[in-house]
Amino acid sequence: MSKAYQKRPYYLDKITPFIGTDLIKVLVGQRRVGKSYILLQLMDAIKAKDRKANIVYINKEENEYDAIANHRDLIAYAEKHVVAKANNYLFVDEIQDIENFEKALRHLFAKKTFDLYCTGSNARLLSSEIATGLSGRYIEIPVHALSYREFLQFQKLPSGEKSLMKYIRYGGLPFLTNLELTDEIAYGYLKSVYNTIILNDVVARFKIRNINFLNRLLEYLADNIGSLVSANRISEFLKSQKIKTTPNIVLDYLSFLTSSFIVREVNRANIKGKKIFEINEKYYWEDLGLRNALVGYKATEIGQILENLVFSHLSRLGFTIHVGQMGSKEIDFVAEKEGKKIYIQVAYSIGDNATRDREFGNLLAISDNYQKIVVSMDRMAGGDYQGIKHWQIVDFLLNDKLLD
Repeated sequence: MSKAYQKRPYYLDKITPFIGTDLIKVLVGQRRVGKSYILLQLMDAIKAKDRKANIVYINKEENEYDAIANHRDLIAYAEKHVVAKANNYLFVDEIQDIENFEKALRHLFAKKTFDLYCTGSNARLLSSEIATGLSGRYIEIPVHALSYREFLQFQKLPSGEKSLMKYIRYGGLPFLTNLELTDEIAYGYLKSVYNTIILNDVVARFKIRNINFLNRLLEYLADNIGSLVSANRISEFLKSQKIKTTPNIVLDYLSFLTSSFIVREVNRANIKGKKIFEINEKYYWEDLGLRNALVGYKATEIGQILENLVFSHLSRLGFTIHVGQMGSKEIDFVAEKEGKKIYIQVAYSIGDNATRDREFGNLLAISDNYQKIVVSMDRMAGGDYQGIKHWQIVDFLLNDKLLD
C-alpha cells in the first residue's frame, strides 16, 4: 500500500473537513486522474493524526482483491479486518467494479464501524446506485486531471508559454511526470489510458458491440470542441462516413461517454429567462492529452483548445457551467457558484477590431453587474475595457479565486 506520490493539497483541503463525519466520502472522476493517490494522501493524513488508526484498503484494479466480487464479499472482508478499540477506516478504490456495492455501503454505514471512503470512474452507476440507496448520507468530491498549476508543480516547470504548450499538448494525467514529454512516449501512454477507459468503463459496462462507431463518435467530438452539436447532426455525419446509426443511438452513446468522464456535456441556457435548452450541447474533454493522442494536436485548433482549458479550469473550481444564449449572441461560458456569476468569452487573439467588437460586445450587451471576462493568448492582455477584464490564458489558469 505504501507508494511514493506527489501531494495534491487542493483535494486534501476539500476532503479533510469530512474526515470522521457521519458521511460516506465518494471521489469521482475519469480513470488515471489520480484518485488512488489522493486516497493514499488521505490515509497518510489520518495516520499522522491517529497512529492507532486501522486502515483497510481495497483496490479493485489490483489482482489481490479479485475475490471481492460482490457486496457480501466486501462486507465479509471489511468486518474480518475490524480492530477493536481503534478508529476503523475503509477505503475502496474503483468501487463500481463490486456488484451491488451500494448494499455493502448501506450495511457498513448502518453499523457505524468504519469511516467510509471510496472512488469510482462511472458517473451513471455511482449516481444512480448511491443516490438511491444512500440518499443524504454521502458527499461527492469530483477529482480532475492536473490543473495547470499542479502540472507545473509535478513537472517542475516555470509558468509561461512554453510550459503552457506542453500542458496543452500532453494534458494533465499525473503519471506523465514519470515519462519524457515527447509525442512518441507520452502519446503511447495516453493511448493505453484511452483504451482502458473505453474498454472498461464504456464497452464492458454498457455491453457495446460496435467499438468502431464509438471511436468515430469520439473523433467527431475531438474535432468539434466548443461547437454546438446535436444527435441529428452527428448521426448525419456518421452516415456520410458509411456508419449506420440513428439519433437515439447517438444519444445513448453520448451518455455512455459522459458517464466515464472522458468528455463533459455543457448545455445552453437563456441568459435572460434562465431556460435550459435541451438540444445543441457542447462537449469538452476532461484531458486534452487523451484527445490529442486520439486525433493529434494541430496548432490551427488553438482557439478550440483554449476554450477547453477555460472550461476545465472552471470545472475544477466547482462552478456550474452553461453556454449563454442571448438572442443571436452566444456567451462561451456562464459560470455560477456561491450565488454569483461570471460571464466569459474565449478567443485566441483580440488583435483586430472585429474580434474585439464581437468578444467584448457580446459581454457589454449583458445588463447585469456580474463579473465579465475575456480570455485570450495575447501577451499584452491585462486591464479592462469598459469594466470587462481581459485575462491572458496563463494568468487565468493560475487564478484559483475568480470570485474575489
